[in-house]
Amino acid sequence: MKKWLLIGFISFMMILAACGGGDDGGADGGNGEGNANETAQGEELFQQNCASCHGGDLTGGTGPDLTNASDSYDQSEIVTIITEGKGSMPAQDVSEDEASQIADYVLSQ
Repeated sequence: MKKWLLIGFISFMMILAACGGGDDGGADGGNGEGNANETAQGEELFQQNCASCHGGDLTGGTGPDLTNASDSYDQSEIVTIITEGKGSMPAQDVSEDEASQIADYVLSQ
């Protein structure tokens, strides 16, 4: 009996999982998936454009440690630093939207 209940429960959960999603319009529909996708995109962009100086784990290297960036900067300030540069850091060749995704990723860490 317990075996059948377990099989039924797992089947039910698989059906629910298969029915989820389907909204490819870019908005998260209130379920938070859009933010997760943007954070993942921001991480990928960070790895491509920033990790060589700031480290893959944001702990620094030739560039400063960014693990506590939210203590000093907000999202718009980080976007400005990425797009315009600051100190010895040159402006990065990314769009404003990509810079925003990178900033969101940095702030989420």
